[in-house]
Amino acid sequence: MATPRMKRRIKREFSMEKPTIRIGKAGVSQQVLGEVEKQLDKNEVVKVKILKSALQVRKAKEIASEVAEKTSSTLIEVRGHTFTLYRRKTRKRRK
Repeated sequence: MATPRMKRRIKREFSMEKPTIRIGKAGVSQQVLGEVEKQLDKNEVVKVKILKSALQVRKAKEIASEVAEKTSSTLIEVRGHTFTLYRRKTRKRRK
């Protein structure tokens, strides 16, 4: 869970970053969810852009909340057609 202070910091740091994932007319597919999961595991934060073809059926806020729910991440911000997700890294135990 992200605190309000953490959300502000993430918004500030990632405002100028370019999106690394794009959601097209296929919508929220398993491939998109898999890529979001992979990038969240690696970087903790991922920025996603929704193309206009995907917005014909649903709104950006709906798509963003669905992706956040399915990836067990926190939706930081929805700005236009772009949204930012955060998920804390899990530590792997060494034996």
